[in-house]
Amino acid sequence: MSAATPVLPPEAVAKSPLPRPAGPCVMVIFGITGDLTRRLLFPALYYLAQQKLLPEEFAVAGYALGDLDEQGLRDKLAGDVRSAVANAEGAVVEWLCSRVRFVCAGFDDPNGWKRLHEVLAGLDEQYHTGGNYLFYMATLPDFFLDVARRVGDEGLLKQENGQWRRIIFEKPFGRDLTSARELNRDLVTFMREDQVFRIDHYLGKETVQNILVFRFANGIFEPIWNRRYVDHVQITVAETVGVERRGGYYDHTGALRDMAPNHLIQLLALTAMEPPSSFSATALHNEQVKVLEAVPPVTPSECKYCTVRGQYVAGVIADNPVTGYRQEPLVSPISQTETYVALKVAVDNWRWAGVPFYIRTGKRLPKRKTEIAIQFRNPPLTLFRKSRTTLPQANRLIISVQPDESIRLEFDAKIPGPVVTTQQVDMRFCYADYFGVENRTGYETLLYDAIVGDNSLFKRSDMIEAGWALVQPVLDAWSTGSGRDLHFYAAGSDGPDAADAMMEHDRRAWRPL
Repeated sequence: MSAATPVLPPEAVAKSPLPRPAGPCVMVIFGITGDLTRRLLFPALYYLAQQKLLPEEFAVAGYALGDLDEQGLRDKLAGDVRSAVANAEGAVVEWLCSRVRFVCAGFDDPNGWKRLHEVLAGLDEQYHTGGNYLFYMATLPDFFLDVARRVGDEGLLKQENGQWRRIIFEKPFGRDLTSARELNRDLVTFMREDQVFRIDHYLGKETVQNILVFRFANGIFEPIWNRRYVDHVQITVAETVGVERRGGYYDHTGALRDMAPNHLIQLLALTAMEPPSSFSATALHNEQVKVLEAVPPVTPSECKYCTVRGQYVAGVIADNPVTGYRQEPLVSPISQTETYVALKVAVDNWRWAGVPFYIRTGKRLPKRKTEIAIQFRNPPLTLFRKSRTTLPQANRLIISVQPDESIRLEFDAKIPGPVVTTQQVDMRFCYADYFGVENRTGYETLLYDAIVGDNSLFKRSDMIEAGWALVQPVLDAWSTGSGRDLHFYAAGSDGPDAADAMMEHDRRAWRPL
């Protein structure tokens, strides 16, 4: 597991050398004119270039339809980086964008592929990239298999004379369990499994990687990370944005498919997994798969009280009025697609038996927040009942993934004064405060790892299928009407009342957003 940024205070950086620069390669981005490249990929490449983790022998080839010429694309990408990165260094932006070449064509255009061969040959000659190619599927998921197969048919996946060729696939990987299995099966008919890199950018975030260090490198936490001390776990991925320009795609996908098999399930696996034998990709993947295989499938009858579907209507976020989901562009005015989902699942193994995991995600919520909240069991309260004072609150460990990357422990302390009364206080560790590094997208680490061939933070095929196997019973139950009721919530609220009722049934409550 490599890191693309320093992880120590400035005075200590010399004691922990930066990773070596990646080796020579061309990164080929299919769909380079889209939002993913604008918001995440090129800012991530900028950070890698700034940290001198990209070699001089590096270039980018873009392939997409559009009304831009090559120089227009370079200018656009430069503007995108400057918009995303505060005080971006002009020399670094120029260095990166000057190495961009563009094939403006459809994926089914033979002339486009001929032009791509010419571009790659030219870049190999000009920048001495050695014929090493990292292909990135920044396209709609419907194009993944066809484009990847065409890459193989064009001979661009052949690894000869020490050359390497890899493809990164974005989420969602499949639409359900059956399609994910078919995609996994089809890909290995024309490429090797070790050439397939299934990305989940959450795994590139420092706090997500730090879950493993926090758990397994600190002797005070691992002994209480189990059913004896943990009451329940809440995993939240909340967004303030709506569907933006993705209405056509999102209306056929929904919150469950869009977020649960990847981000949410990945956070669940890292939280609940057993200690791996090492930080090797195989050891990490094996333990995560074991966790997902220990989650019992949700039955149709259970779906009525352990799943909630919601859809936002018009409301107010940060004092700004926003429209409802059905009024978004390219969304059906009678859409039944969920923009919010809450699930209650179990991990049926020795460590977690009887501990519920509550998972929720939604759009147009009041605050952008991704966190894992571990709530510990209450201690015996007899002492405080007899003193007729306030009862202590449950201790919580809050691992915040975004927007700030931090870890906070909430516990009770006595309020100064002659009467014994308590108040919840917290101890907090924040990456930005302690290490002086700004938040990044997570793509920096993952792109670097893909170039150097480290797939520890990417998903193996059985991990993808195990995630979908957890979600598929819910999809099946919803398709038959069990638990399918759609509950509406105002934009800017914490979600539908039905989600609160699900927790109240268990005498628990969601953490406020």
